[in-house]
Amino acid sequence: MAKKSLIQREKKRQKLELKYHFIRRSSKKEISKVPLLSDKWEIRGKLESLPRNSAPTRLHRRCFSTGRPRANYRDFGLSGHILREMVHTCLLPGATRSSW
Repeated sequence: MAKKSLIQREKKRQKLELKYHFIRRSSKKEISKVPLLSDKWEIRGKLESLPRNSAPTRLHRRCFSTGRPRANYRDFGLSGHILREMVHTCLLPGATRSSW
C-alpha cells in the first residue's frame, strides 16, 4: 500500500491539471498560430508561469486498489501483482491465467 500522502499529492496534481488544462491548451495553439518569434516568447512565458504540478506529464498512473505507482495496466487500472491475483481468483471476466 502506498503512503497516503503520496496518493493525496497525486490527487492534488490531477485537480491542478484539470484546472489549467484549457489555459495550457489554448496557449499552445496560440504559439503555433503566431508568426513572430517575440510573440511566441511572450506566450511561452505565460505557459512557464503556470504551476509546475499542473503539467500533464507530472501525473503518474497509480493502482486503483493499492496506490502502487509501478507496473500498471491501463486497461484495468491495476498493478501487475493485484491483476494476477484477481485473475487467479476469477474476479476479472474474460481474463485467463497463463501457464507454461
